[in-house]
Amino acid sequence: MEIEGLEYSLADSPRVSATLRLRSTMVFAPDVHIQILTKDRSQVLYSADLSASISMAWLPRGEYLVQSHLHDLELPQGDFILRMVVFTEQARKRTEQDAGEAECINPVAVTAGGISQPAWSVVSAPGTAPVEDLAWNHGHENWFFRHFDHAALVVTDYLLKNHSLLKGRILDVGCGDGIIDLGIFMRTQPEQLVGIDPFSGFKRLPDIISDHHLPPDVLDDPRLQFRADDGNEIPYPDDYFDVVISWGSLEHIAGGYAQALAEIRRVLKKDGLFFVHPGLYYGALGNHLGEFFEDPFVHLKMEQGDLREAVLKAQPRRMDRAGHIATQEEYWRWYTELNRIEVSAFEQELRQLGFEPWRAAVRTSDVIEYTPELQKHPIQDLATAELYLSAWNRK
Repeated sequence: MEIEGLEYSLADSPRVSATLRLRSTMVFAPDVHIQILTKDRSQVLYSADLSASISMAWLPRGEYLVQSHLHDLELPQGDFILRMVVFTEQARKRTEQDAGEAECINPVAVTAGGISQPAWSVVSAPGTAPVEDLAWNHGHENWFFRHFDHAALVVTDYLLKNHSLLKGRILDVGCGDGIIDLGIFMRTQPEQLVGIDPFSGFKRLPDIISDHHLPPDVLDDPRLQFRADDGNEIPYPDDYFDVVISWGSLEHIAGGYAQALAEIRRVLKKDGLFFVHPGLYYGALGNHLGEFFEDPFVHLKMEQGDLREAVLKAQPRRMDRAGHIATQEEYWRWYTELNRIEVSAFEQELRQLGFEPWRAAVRTSDVIEYTPELQKHPIQDLATAELYLSAWNRK
C-alpha cells in the first residue's frame, strides 16, 4: 500500500489527506499513523492513528482517499515535519508498508478546537469497491463476514493462539463453501492449506468473492487447494499435516464421525494441532432448524413425523448463505443426518484417540425452560450451545 499526494492544511480546521494505492490483491488491518515532529526530528509534538477511530478488517485492491481533521491539534508557530506512515498486517504481524513526509510551515499557533480526538474518513476512489459495501461493515448479519473474518480468527487466534504450526500444512475436513479456509490462508500464509468436502460447495467460491468485492486472483495461489474428498477417506499419507480443522462438519457426516476422527488422527502429525467446532444436537443451536422455529428445543419436543411435516410446509426465515438458497427438503435431510454430539461424550472420544485438550471455550444458553419433554435431558447438554476446542495429537 503506497502513499500518494500527501497534503495538509493548518488554517481554520487543520487536516491531513492522502491517496492510498493498493496494488496487491488485498491487505489486512490497514492503519494510518500521522506524526508532527520538530524540524530536527528530536521530538514528536502530535500523533494520531486511524485505527483509534475506524477499525478496518481488510481492503481489496484499489485506491482510497484517507483524511483526518485534526480537531485536537495544538501546535506553536514554526517549521515542522509532517509524517504519514501506513501499516498493514502481513502473516499476522503489523508491518510498515510506506511512509511519506512533508515540510510543515505553521505561521500561526494552532489551538485545539475543543474536540478530544481527530475525525477520520476513508473513501474509495471511483472504480474501487466502496468501503461501506465491504462485508466487515455489515457484521454478523453477513455470511461472508461470519466466516472469512469471525470464524477464521476464532480458529487462528482464539483457539490456536496464532501458533507457529499454522505456517505449515493445514487441512480443513468439511470445508463447505471454503470461505473460512480463504480467510485463514490469506492471513497466515501457510505452506499449504487443503479444504475437502464431498459436496463441493467450494465451487461457488469464485462467485462469492466477486459478490464481496475481492479480486478473483485471491484464488490463484497454488498453496490453497480444494478437493471433493470425504473425511472418512482422506487421501493423504500418515503424519502429513501440522494442523487439522473442522468447523461445523462432524455433525453432518452421515452414519457417524468415528472414522473421520480416526483419519484426522492418522494424517495429523504427532503433536500437531486439531481444532474442532462440532454442532451439539441437544444445545440451543443443535437442530439446525432455527430458520423454521423460535423454540430451540422443538426437535426434542415434537414427534418426528410432525416435525417433518412442519418443516416441509413452512417458509423459513432464510439466513444469508452467500448465495445458496436451500430447499425445505435440504433442511430436513440435513437435520435427519445430524450426529447427536454431546460435550462430555465427545471429549471422551477424543481422549481415547490420544487427543489432549489444549484450549476450550463454550457458549451457553442463559436459561433453560424445562418442559416435561426435556426432563430426561442433562442440564449440560441443553445449556451448552456451542463448543470450541483445540487439542494436541499425542499419538
